[in-house]
Amino acid sequence: MLIVTGATGLLGNTVLRQAQGRGIAATALLRPTSPQRPLEGLGGPVIRADLNADALEGLVAGARAVIHAGARVAIGRRDLAAYRADNVTPTARLAAACRAAGVRFLFVSSVDTLTWGSREAPGDETMLAPGPVESAYATSKREAEAAVMAEAARGLDAVIVHPGFLVGAWDWKPSSGRLILQVARAPLVPAPPGGNDFCHAGDVADAVIAAALEAPAGGRYVLGGEALTYAQAFRQIREAAGRPRRVAEVPVWLVRAAGAAGDLAGLLAGRELDFNGTSAAIACLPHHCSSARAMRELGYRPRPAAIAFAEAWAWYVRQGYA
Repeated sequence: MLIVTGATGLLGNTVLRQAQGRGIAATALLRPTSPQRPLEGLGGPVIRADLNADALEGLVAGARAVIHAGARVAIGRRDLAAYRADNVTPTARLAAACRAAGVRFLFVSSVDTLTWGSREAPGDETMLAPGPVESAYATSKREAEAAVMAEAARGLDAVIVHPGFLVGAWDWKPSSGRLILQVARAPLVPAPPGGNDFCHAGDVADAVIAAALEAPAGGRYVLGGEALTYAQAFRQIREAAGRPRRVAEVPVWLVRAAGAAGDLAGLLAGRELDFNGTSAAIACLPHHCSSARAMRELGYRPRPAAIAFAEAWAWYVRQGYA
């Protein structure tokens, strides 16, 4: 059996559904307070536990692999302690429990822990260094990777994957869906000058399952997608939503000024806003990594981003988000 954390999020939920659809036994490991609705249509037992407090070895014993997809995700500089509590401590405790139980541990990290490249010269999973702009999220995921590798040095059978910008159905929170919905609704969409690798969540989920079941111990894989500028991606989103392709590319100075304004507004509001100085700076950069190794070793075949945007939009409509 596979045990999957983060099963109320886009990737974890998709992993569960893809696994069960292929006849692979899989169950969700949820926080005690996590909602039940994202598990609609899924059979099998659900495990509820506090990953920061409960004993975990007995929960994972006998599993074929634990896929740790749960995480706190946002881009900014504030609240590093909260990111460590949600991303580092649970990862370290789960990894230690898997080592003690003799269970494989697949850690879902992020391309944000790697050095990004351009579309012409992308980064890859060997480039383990901070990018030009660091966030609290990236710092916490990098520290979580270090905790996994420390347990691997003690004998843990571990694999690490680095997904790109995930898009797809089953985005219950929503996560990437917030951007998609904002882009679809706006009368005119400002696009920062950077870019990203937009990947179909179903394709990434299949590769995660393959890595959990087949990859050699110590394997590390980028799971990216189609390299697009934000302007290109926003036009595809609006096309998927049946909206006019009204997208205006915005210069770096204006994006950074808007990020500074977001920082000020966040100070006044007492919380960091989604668009802030850090997220603005990152949005101005190319953010590309190669999935060549995953394609060779896991059979990863990412589909065009337009397919992911279309499927995601159709799902948001069915669920009443759009």
